[in-house]
Amino acid sequence: MIRVLFVCTGNVHRSALAERLMAARLPRGQAVRPESAGTQAWPRSGMEHSTRTVLERLGGDGSGFVARPLTARLVLGSALVLGLSREHREAAVRLAPSAMRRCFTLKEFVRLAGGEADGDGQRPEGAGDFAAVVAAAAARRGHAAPVPPEADDVADPRGRPSAALARCAREIDDVVGSLLPVVRSLGNDAGRSALQKRPHPLVDHRTGLVEQGS
Repeated sequence: MIRVLFVCTGNVHRSALAERLMAARLPRGQAVRPESAGTQAWPRSGMEHSTRTVLERLGGDGSGFVARPLTARLVLGSALVLGLSREHREAAVRLAPSAMRRCFTLKEFVRLAGGEADGDGQRPEGAGDFAAVVAAAAARRGHAAPVPPEADDVADPRGRPSAALARCAREIDDVVGSLLPVVRSLGNDAGRSALQKRPHPLVDHRTGLVEQGS
């Protein structure tokens, strides 16, 4: 199983929406598991009502959600870490510097890995393997055309009118939709082999149980 970790501040709005919208859009049987955490979150069960409302309007499922803080263990146990803004990417890298090349913002990764083709119209080399896609995106980070820094962020809707949260949810849904072609192109066997090369044990961080046979 390939873990994709979405990170925001409170694990209340942005990362929770990204996790559950991606889960709703993934084909059945896909070897990718979206998860989320927050840099200032505390463990609590249940999704905030306003978040769940906008999520369900977009076809997502808010049941069984548990907010949790971002930890080095979560970062190291994920094949890809996607911050909803630059500060979240940087927080993940500070916790686990060795995972730097697997840490992006959500918009940045889409831009580098799949949302934009190279000049010849081709996807990055190695696009059939998850680890290769992530590595190719990291390699392109210093060479891709620059964008304004805020272009890689999703604005925090917390404390703003409900319309701002609805706009945020639609924006995240659009970006996750651009991410899905990259994910769908990766076969289950390729995904499993990519993680087998990594030394970190696969732990279900919501239950604390180690997954067997992964």
